[in-house]
Amino acid sequence: MESLVNILISLGSIVFCWWILTGVRWDVLIRPNRVMQARLLLSVISIVLGHGLASFVIDYLGWSRLVGTLLR
Repeated sequence: MESLVNILISLGSIVFCWWILTGVRWDVLIRPNRVMQARLLLSVISIVLGHGLASFVIDYLGWSRLVGTLLR
């Protein structure tokens, strides 16, 4: 069950980062006629940031469970 939750957190984090990054005006940074490269760059950045966010959330959940067991 924990593995399924971790997968869902990871996928949700990647989608969340994708959603945030779609608000950036990439056309200012990317050369004209490079649409495919811009989309691939957006995908890679979303995966990297999403993985970092998911790792933090998963670690935080694990640490909060440990604190709960220490306080009992």
